[in-house]
Amino acid sequence: MSRAFLVVLDSLGCGGAPDAADFGDAGANTLAHIAQWCAENRADRPLRIPHLDTLGFGTATRLASGDATPGLDAEPQGLWGAATEVSNGKDTPSGHWELAGLPVPFDWHYFPDTDSCFPPDLVEEVLRHAGTDGILGNRHASGTLIIEAEAEAHIRTGWPICYTSVDSVFQIAAHEVHFGLDRLLALCEGLAPTLHAMKVGRVIARPFAGDGPWERTANRRDFAILPPSDTLCDVVQRAGRRVHAIGKIGDIFSMRGIDSVVKGKDTALMEHLADAVRDMPDGSLTFANFVEFDSVYGHRRDPAGYAAHLEWFDACLPPILAAMRPDDIMIFTADHGNDPTWTGSDHTRERVPVAVAGRQGEAGLLAFADVAASICAHLGVPGVGPGRSFL
Repeated sequence: MSRAFLVVLDSLGCGGAPDAADFGDAGANTLAHIAQWCAENRADRPLRIPHLDTLGFGTATRLASGDATPGLDAEPQGLWGAATEVSNGKDTPSGHWELAGLPVPFDWHYFPDTDSCFPPDLVEEVLRHAGTDGILGNRHASGTLIIEAEAEAHIRTGWPICYTSVDSVFQIAAHEVHFGLDRLLALCEGLAPTLHAMKVGRVIARPFAGDGPWERTANRRDFAILPPSDTLCDVVQRAGRRVHAIGKIGDIFSMRGIDSVVKGKDTALMEHLADAVRDMPDGSLTFANFVEFDSVYGHRRDPAGYAAHLEWFDACLPPILAAMRPDDIMIFTADHGNDPTWTGSDHTRERVPVAVAGRQGEAGLLAFADVAASICAHLGVPGVGPGRSFL
């Protein structure tokens, strides 16, 4: 019986979104601009991702945007295309839900980019759950930068560090020892219903450790709003198949429709993906997210680091692809863009590449929801969402 593996390279967009200008992102192109940056700054060594390129990433990027992709000129041997999102967002839940067959049917709530950006009644709710008489932050910020700025005051006062971004998120950073990891998770879980009722997509616990320099730990947890209707995970599980999550997939879908989950840094997630290819049963779905493209390199506008991480990821693929069974498919895609050469520090509205190991051909321009429809068709389970299979 067939198996399916859906692997999201978080934020690896390929430009060309027809509504990019509405988001202030006209011309953004994560993959093409990384390739161009390498050609300009590593003249003796262009971007080298031969396995993803052979599956169709370079060709998909040129289809999506028309932008040059120096170093990515392989003749595709996978089934490839580029997908366009319709949800009104460029964030993690929007992208993943739509890939899983559920375009977001409402508008997310975003906090204004002002000092004291959170409304007083929400701050009072935080104080009540945290048991403190104040919070730190209360502004738009980069997670690493706000920890550097507020960590000493956090340890001195015991107040949680609360911040947001242009995404629909409420994030709380706290020291695992001085504040307590369990206390931080309980705080975020307690606040989640209030924020979800406001249509804030995620409440994110951002634990850190150390005595300066500070380091965010792997114990991050996302408390995401529950999908309002069925997703790919639900229909596969309801058909009696196993659904296995790698990375933050369990958090994104609030564990609905998911049987098991493993987490860790991307290096550990790659081992978990290899384990899944070896061990997952017939008829199963494995859904993986590799977050560090986005969290470590995209938001920090680090094209050199993003390129190196792509090359690491690509170099890990041969034994994983070789271990696939004859009827398996593995779909590589992304959930949005985060162009490390772009202004600011936020996601960018882009199309995403779609490349399928285990099939061949040109799928052309697709919808995000076509990914879910294709996996349902491949696994022989009832379809979900408005997409059409491209297999």
